Amino acid sequence: MFGGIGPVLLLAIIAIFVVVVAIASIRIVQPYQKGVVERLGRYLRTVQPGLTLIIPFVDSIQKVDMREQVVDVPPQEVITKDNVVVTVDAIVYFEATDPVKLVYNVADFYNAATKLAQTNLRNVIGELELDTALTSRDHINTRLREVLDEATDKWGVRVVRVEIKRIDPPADITQSMHQQMKAEREKRAAILESEGDRQSQILSAEGQAEAVKRVADAERYKLEVEATGQGNAITTVFNAIKDAEPDNRLIAIQYLEALKVMADGDASKIFLPYEASGVLGALGGVKELFNEQDGNSNGRG
Repeated sequence: MFGGIGPVLLLAIIAIFVVVVAIASIRIVQPYQKGVVERLGRYLRTVQPGLTLIIPFVDSIQKVDMREQVVDVPPQEVITKDNVVVTVDAIVYFEATDPVKLVYNVADFYNAATKLAQTNLRNVIGELELDTALTSRDHINTRLREVLDEATDKWGVRVVRVEIKRIDPPADITQSMHQQMKAEREKRAAILESEGDRQSQILSAEGQAEAVKRVADAERYKLEVEATGQGNAITTVFNAIKDAEPDNRLIAIQYLEALKVMADGDASKIFLPYEASGVLGALGGVKELFNEQDGNSNGRG
């Protein structure tokens, strides 16, 4: 009875061993990974994502994540070119390009990358003054990425980008910067207000000048029209008098009427021009004219 069980048990053990060996020889590499296969402690090959067979207990495989990774550089104090201590915090993004170098050329990549980023961050910012460092983050990011990418090339890693999270100056420097920015804003506001007042005064002066010009043009036009009208009236009267062919007697009568108007005023004295003597001499002619008219009237009576 036990003689029949022995071969069966042996076959079962052999089957289990085969299954275990088969399972141990199968490795699955994810799509975002690559595998480094070693045989008896020596590099054998690099395998791509998918199903991979190895020799159990002889071969081993290390899987390398090929996705983009992040190294958070802890905050550290850095001295700028103008001897100001600032606190800088950065993030480094990298991706593996050669899994063999990443496995064999660096023992602890994350720790090595962190220390390397801290050291080069001090060097890059140490070359800049505070104001330049605060306003040149893109320059710092680009410069630090170039330095880290060159240094990590032998590790089989490519630095994708570097981002400076923050640059914090000391509290007293920050307060002074806030006061400076406030003074600058107030200065710009005062300049804008002054410029607005100046522009307003210019526009007001231009408006007043335009108004004065238009009033002057209107007055000039009025005087021109009045002068033209008076000139036309004088011309009409002169032409009428000329056409009537007046004699000295008519002029003397008009002169007497003018004297009558002058005498109606409040003045106690009346000054006659020298030329009035000639006109008064014509009054004799006027008298003779009246006498002739009286004589003619009596004759008809």
